[in-house]
Amino acid sequence: MRRVTMPGVGWLVVAVLSLLIELCRTEGGGPSLAERVIWAVNSGGEAHTDADGIHYKKDPLEGKVGKASDYGMRLPILRSNPEDQILYQTERYNEDTFGYEVPIREEGEYILVMKFAEVYFAQSQQKVFDVRLNGHTVVKDLDIFERVGHSTAHDEIVAFSIKRGKLSVQREVSTFNGKLTVEFVKGYYDNPKVCGLYVMKGTLEDVPKLQPHPGMLDKPEPEEIDEEDLDLPDDGSRKSPSAASKNRVQSGPRTPNPYAADNSSLMFPILVAFGVFIPTLFCLCRL
Repeated sequence: MRRVTMPGVGWLVVAVLSLLIELCRTEGGGPSLAERVIWAVNSGGEAHTDADGIHYKKDPLEGKVGKASDYGMRLPILRSNPEDQILYQTERYNEDTFGYEVPIREEGEYILVMKFAEVYFAQSQQKVFDVRLNGHTVVKDLDIFERVGHSTAHDEIVAFSIKRGKLSVQREVSTFNGKLTVEFVKGYYDNPKVCGLYVMKGTLEDVPKLQPHPGMLDKPEPEEIDEEDLDLPDDGSRKSPSAASKNRVQSGPRTPNPYAADNSSLMFPILVAFGVFIPTLFCLCRL
């Protein structure tokens, strides 16, 4: 009978443990979301760790570029978790183009997530700007209020990749020197701004989604028009729904036409003329 030696047992234990660790990684789906994030900042605010475990550092541009604002602190931000509203309540803006530099040392697929909320203007076309990524315009004419309204969270998500010293984003390619430059470009309408941003390894499916937009929850469905309600001409052809709606019989009495002609007003001058002409003719006949 062959003996089992101690080195053989040790090797077997190591192999089993390695297999178990690999199985745990597979079942757990790999690194967590927080572990995939390589850089995150709470623009215009202090450090914060959100509900997904992402750690946002304090704004490194404090005292250097632009101005920090916490004007949104007085407002609840729709579509965001209550504990993470701070990420949309603080912001950094500048009277000129500004941005952040993110060091990236590994190649792969990446996602840039930028957080915005309009907490000041109450209509569109008041603050409109572009976003550039290493010189590539990845967001054009961003009007936050037009996208989601007032005091409502909005994320702009941009996928890009770095391979063989090249940055690829939205079908454009450029040389990559180890730094990702995210710029918020001054436009014609007010100043560019951002509330926060982070860069993570992964794909678009890995990005946490915001809560549904409150204005889209109870959106009424378009009214269906029954074919019986449509007035069909003798040739059997159908009229468009808009034309059919014009021909529908409205409930209640009909409204009188204010432009209808009144013939009684036209008869009065004729009767007066006859009344004058007949006596005059009678007098002429007696002469």
